Amino acid sequence: IKVPNKDLETLKIHFPHCFDKDGNFQLEKFKNNLTEKEINFSTESYGLDWLGKSYARLLASDPATTLLKADETHNSKPENANSENLLIKGDNLEVLKHLANAYYEQVKMIYIDPPYNTGSDGFVYEDDRKFTVIELQNLIGIDEEKAKRILDFTKQKSNSHSAWLTFMYPRLYIAKQLLREDGVIFVSIDDNEVAQLRLLMDEIFGEGNFVGQWNWFKSATPPNLSKKIKKNIEYILCFQKGNNDEYFEGLKKNSSSDDGITKPQNTIKELLFKAGELNTTLDDGEYKAGVYGTDKYPNELLNALIVKDGKNENEVKFKNRFTWTQTKLEEEVKNETVINLSKNLVLSIKKAEYKPEVPPNLIDKNVNVDTTENAGRYLTEIFGKEKVFDYPKSVSLLDYLIKFCDTKKEIILDFFAGSGTTGDAVMQLNAEDGGNRKFILVQLPEPIDPKKNKAAYDFVKNELKAEPTIFEITKERLLRAAKKIKEETINKKIKEKQEEIKKLNQQLDLENKQEKITQFQTEIENLKNQDLGFKIFETTPIWEDYNFEAEQFDSSQTLFDAGKLSEDDIKALLITWKTYDGIPLTQDLESVDLNGYTAYYGNGRLYLMNKGFNTDSLKALLEKIDTDKHFEPKSIIAFGYHLESKSLREISENVKTYNNKKKSDIDFTTRY
Repeated sequence: IKVPNKDLETLKIHFPHCFDKDGNFQLEKFKNNLTEKEINFSTESYGLDWLGKSYARLLASDPATTLLKADETHNSKPENANSENLLIKGDNLEVLKHLANAYYEQVKMIYIDPPYNTGSDGFVYEDDRKFTVIELQNLIGIDEEKAKRILDFTKQKSNSHSAWLTFMYPRLYIAKQLLREDGVIFVSIDDNEVAQLRLLMDEIFGEGNFVGQWNWFKSATPPNLSKKIKKNIEYILCFQKGNNDEYFEGLKKNSSSDDGITKPQNTIKELLFKAGELNTTLDDGEYKAGVYGTDKYPNELLNALIVKDGKNENEVKFKNRFTWTQTKLEEEVKNETVINLSKNLVLSIKKAEYKPEVPPNLIDKNVNVDTTENAGRYLTEIFGKEKVFDYPKSVSLLDYLIKFCDTKKEIILDFFAGSGTTGDAVMQLNAEDGGNRKFILVQLPEPIDPKKNKAAYDFVKNELKAEPTIFEITKERLLRAAKKIKEETINKKIKEKQEEIKKLNQQLDLENKQEKITQFQTEIENLKNQDLGFKIFETTPIWEDYNFEAEQFDSSQTLFDAGKLSEDDIKALLITWKTYDGIPLTQDLESVDLNGYTAYYGNGRLYLMNKGFNTDSLKALLEKIDTDKHFEPKSIIAFGYHLESKSLREISENVKTYNNKKKSDIDFTTRY
């Protein structure tokens, strides 16, 4: 499975004559097609270079070395069965390669919090790929000495700048492929690597696509790690995928005046009550608002504000200004019109014709973003344990960044998931504003060191009864956050809307009564169906002696014993193949019965994975294509080790005959 090189594909479209018969790009021929004025191929240029850069590029295009496996027990639970959220366990470089086709240009926003390479955060470069010096020379075109130096630092668990850049480059390169054209990426970092990261992202995303650098006030009480400076700021670099005109939406401005400002309420009655809360002095004494939601308001105050025409209780006239019906009020509520009531009872409205405030580059309590201390307290509340995760990001930080963009129904990716803050933030936002955002989180099953965090180690081992890894913390955080959101936000909202329906049912002559009840019922149903689940997948090594790349059987290769494959192995291969073929992980394939043989179908692709395919199966397949208008495979893909050569030939020949007869274009592929 290789990550698609879209840049190369673009060159093939526009400069096909610059490729040889084997598809290799001929740089010199390409240069000759360009005039000196168009591009200056100077030997000197500005850029970022490091030991291992060519190796990092190789890693970005090198095939995946794993399969994807589903956690069927978890995924089959009612709350997860139809979820479009994902939590994936594994090396994020491998996972990104698996996602490269199915999620190509599907992600609106990426947020990552990678290792900072502080020297004490545990970052070391680890690589299980085994190249000889000669192999590496041939693969990336470098001399023997450089090949030796690169292999040395990949094997010595280095934490140099070069090692960190080699680690980050392929991950960011593939991440760019996943972003939509209007997508953005945010990367948290500190001052150890911020300079290198900026140059690296300039190279990958383009200098012109740099959006900005935010300074997050992360801690009011940072540790004294230096005699010269106390570090309470972290940085967040942001790049966009392509140059677009979208603006980032910061917080909406609050009025700086002392006027009472009332956001429109849902009903005219509520509007009057809200207006009545204003403290004011009238000729015959001082009046103060009573308990909210009752009729204990001075008539003088209300009469000073409005005049009822006596004909329609659901219509009020604002003196000398305008008349609003209930329908009109609801329209203004929807348009976020602001009602201003001064101390002298002068009433005005402000239409929502503003452009949102552009966010400042300082992120602190002034924009309602918490510090790591508050984030730590929140985790303690969630887990009921002290410090199960060091330096978590706050939900409010992710909430703030997500709201920069219009992401109410988009995919948000975090491939350094850590404690799972991004997933928690997405679920909370959806519950608050009715959004349908989806998250994809990736986390390495990194072992928890009992010497560094005994509380976390004991919690996972003893309470969760699981292998003590960071992934288990991520998973449990999402489960507990979902439960908390359901109990404290969703159930509360449902109860409030049920009360509104009850009130409406008690009013006999209310205009549009049934319409309002239906609206509340729909909102309740949407709340009940909020996606608080997630599916789990993990990477697993490819079987020994199996050539993952093979498209045809080669008798000279080491023979692979397909007989040792279990049902779970075939399921993992099918998940991996369908994702490679562009089918999302959250989309299940449909089982198709071909006269007792089970095939799998989705997005125009039919997979023949099991043993036992015969002539009767083929007849059933062709008949189904002919008669079932909902069954239109464009590709038939067979696992060659499980189908006899005779069956493979029959399928190939019959598909060709069928294509000619029906003027269709069904492709047949055998994979080994």
